Amino acid sequence: MIVVMGATGATGNALLHSLLALGAPVRALTRTPHAPIPGIGGARGARPEVRYADAADPDSLRTAFEGASRLFLTMANGPAQVELETRAVDMAAHAGVEHVVKISAPAAEPDSPVAVSRGHHAVEQHLRALGLSHTVLRPYAFMQNLLRLAPGVAQGAILGAMGEAPCNYIDCRDIADVAAAALTRPDIAGGTYALTGPEAVTHGELARRISKLTGHRIRYVNLAPDELRDHLVRSARMPAWLADHVTEIQQLAVARPEHPNDTVSRILGRPPRTLDAFLHEHRDNFR
Repeated sequence: MIVVMGATGATGNALLHSLLALGAPVRALTRTPHAPIPGIGGARGARPEVRYADAADPDSLRTAFEGASRLFLTMANGPAQVELETRAVDMAAHAGVEHVVKISAPAAEPDSPVAVSRGHHAVEQHLRALGLSHTVLRPYAFMQNLLRLAPGVAQGAILGAMGEAPCNYIDCRDIADVAAAALTRPDIAGGTYALTGPEAVTHGELARRISKLTGHRIRYVNLAPDELRDHLVRSARMPAWLADHVTEIQQLAVARPEHPNDTVSRILGRPPRTLDAFLHEHRDNFR
């Protein structure tokens, strides 16, 4: 049995589809078990087992992991992430889970300039200390997060603090397909993989592509890091920790120029989805 945490999130939900298509036994975990899981089911569609679980509730994790051999571990970034993921890892090990596939982040290092990445490093180290077999996936920027730019696009601008630094974008569905491979293929399991799409794109180029897609001129407005953080807190109403995170990852891209790799192609035997295809698929969100 494969347990999927974050089953209603973009990556976890896509993973459910991937695993069900492979015919793998799947248990989807959700904090709202009576709510429908997006895109799953139908009269003829394969369905996962669904159980309630909350990482803040150890008893729910104990029940959720019963009889499982593999675990997909992903949680929303946040101040309690290290505590919650560490608890989930401990409960999985106690329940006899044999392999964990963890979603981590680029620059998951003890001295990373990105606080969230330092947290991911701590969880990775905990997995190693337990001696629990695991695969680490370190995806770069999710294409799905570009949908959050829609309000700014409606005002004719994309704001950032990246200058001309390129950013690696990857579709969550490609991350999910790699995770499915790591959960079902022994030749993939056990590695640490940085995941990107096929190209790295500057914010200025992103603005040009959205302009072409919508027929409306969209500008990229480059701000100083402190100005971007202030805008995210005051105007976008982001919590301070998240505004810090967005600013930190953009400055990381400036300090360490990003380049695409071929990991997705090597593992899946097909190229990753392109940014242009994603934007075209979601063009109505930007109009």
